[in-house]
Amino acid sequence: MTESDLPALRARAENGDDEALDELIELATEQGDMNELRRLADGGNSGAADQLIELATERGDMDELRRLADRGNATATDQLITGTVLHCQHSNYASVGVTVASMTRWLTGKS
Repeated sequence: MTESDLPALRARAENGDDEALDELIELATEQGDMNELRRLADGGNSGAADQLIELATERGDMDELRRLADRGNATATDQLITGTVLHCQHSNYASVGVTVASMTRWLTGKS
């Protein structure tokens, strides 16, 4: 698929063509196109949201995970918590008085 094919694919997807939508998500995932996945996820597509979370997690993009968690995405919240636990274990924050709970609150922006 070429760049010039994208507008037609997007139009088909927006007109309810599930096959085109799946193809668009797959293409965006393969290309690492977070903007396209974000656009589709923000439009309510859970498959695009899942791929966006996976890509954000792979890239360590905590801001994107926070954004999705703030919109109520439980999977993004889980990824933030998992990342916090792993980070705490790796960095041994417990030895300086920082708890997993406090790191989780910080990452999710919930004081």
